[in-house]
Amino acid sequence: MNFEKEYDLICVGGGIMSANLALLAKLLDPSLKILILERLEEVALESSAAWNNAGTGHAALCELNYCPEQEDGSIAMDKAIKICKQFEISKQLWAYLAEKGFIKNPSKFVMPVKHHSWVSGKENSDYLEKRFKVFKEHFMFDSIDFTRDIEKMREWFPLIMNNREEDEVMAASRIDRGTELNYGELTKELFRILEEEFDTPVHCNQEVLDVDPDTDIDWTVEVKNTKTGKKQQVDGQHIFIGAGGGSLLLLQKVEIEEKEGYGGFPVSGEWLVCNNEEIINQHNAKVYSKAGIGDPPMSTPHLDTRYIDGEKSLLFGPFAGFSPKFLKEGSNFDLFKSIQFDNISPMLGAFWHNLPLTKYLVHQVMMNKEDRMESLRKFIKDAKSEDWEVVKAGQRVQIIKQDEYKGGKLQFGTEVISSKDGSITCLLGASPGASTATAIMLEVLEKAFPELLRNNKNKELIKTIIPFYKESITETLFKTELTRVNSILKLN
Repeated sequence: MNFEKEYDLICVGGGIMSANLALLAKLLDPSLKILILERLEEVALESSAAWNNAGTGHAALCELNYCPEQEDGSIAMDKAIKICKQFEISKQLWAYLAEKGFIKNPSKFVMPVKHHSWVSGKENSDYLEKRFKVFKEHFMFDSIDFTRDIEKMREWFPLIMNNREEDEVMAASRIDRGTELNYGELTKELFRILEEEFDTPVHCNQEVLDVDPDTDIDWTVEVKNTKTGKKQQVDGQHIFIGAGGGSLLLLQKVEIEEKEGYGGFPVSGEWLVCNNEEIINQHNAKVYSKAGIGDPPMSTPHLDTRYIDGEKSLLFGPFAGFSPKFLKEGSNFDLFKSIQFDNISPMLGAFWHNLPLTKYLVHQVMMNKEDRMESLRKFIKDAKSEDWEVVKAGQRVQIIKQDEYKGGKLQFGTEVISSKDGSITCLLGASPGASTATAIMLEVLEKAFPELLRNNKNKELIKTIIPFYKESITETLFKTELTRVNSILKLN
């Protein structure tokens, strides 16, 4: 097909980020002309796909790496508070869409599954109790429970407690309002709404080759049909690059100074997936533990109940691997193509200051299935190899950026890179991106379309859609909204 010549917004990538951005923009101004381009045959086949992410609604309820213990023994919870608020913002958007009748059945992509943290050993147990006491005092987390009692843990997650000795030292916490997310289904649902309600379809098999400045304020995007080879050029006043691991390589072609110094480090992942229905049915929880000493945050092991393609599943992992690809369907030359003069120093600096990560990845790559089973047996003592299989997960590209002290640093999480005028934005990074996508895309809207959020009509509308937007969250507001949203999304 032939595209129109000019668009208000061109979104590169058919994942959850583009879906959120395009839908938010259309809700605020239905007249906007938006073009969404996806390289693969369908949307949500890379980072947004169900098998390619943890599926946890990352609300900081159970992820211990969001609450590090400080040198003075205190527990830092600023990051947990921020992520919890961001996840609730995502839920508020889904609730609004459900109230308007756009989402018919939210249970297709979100459902309640309790979130637990579980650790062994006295030091880790003491840490978890300190975290519990800090959480208990904050209104976002005050429903948390904590125990060192094995019988109580048998109630919470019996599969993990099978064959445990009474004198084993361990502790656990639990928050009932946790969720299980199928981000692939959610992404498809948001794109369905865009097509059916706002006449904004996703164009698949369309690869963006380059983005160049036009003679005026526009950008020219070169697009190739991967089936026919046909190339087209389209202009956009605003460009959003949300192509997962592929974003960095495209950003490097864009002529803006803000891209300087950024690099990326690819990490692949694998899960152990249970194939024994009897075992799957013994566990209905998400149970996160603590990363090993010196291990990176992404290594946090967890045993998760998942619902994928309408079936209950049980996953354990993640196990990290290394591939030079930036996407699961990428090229083995991706990493090498990303190395440029301006990011050599940051990448070398990040490598030098993250030797433990390199050691960790080498160890993970060398693991065979039985090695992975031994890791699982820390959770399930009598796990049998024949009941589990290894499934490859998605590719992640961790951000490397300049640092005046180290030369370069490896940054976990996500970051929005934007031109000074906001006409081009790019999202780099990984977890907890999908869970916090709505909050991140509101940030992109503020940079790219500030006028959309300034007029009084849209100020009222965005507060209706996202009651937490630009608000200092009080206990009353948080708990009122939590009750309202959970009722609409059938999470009570």
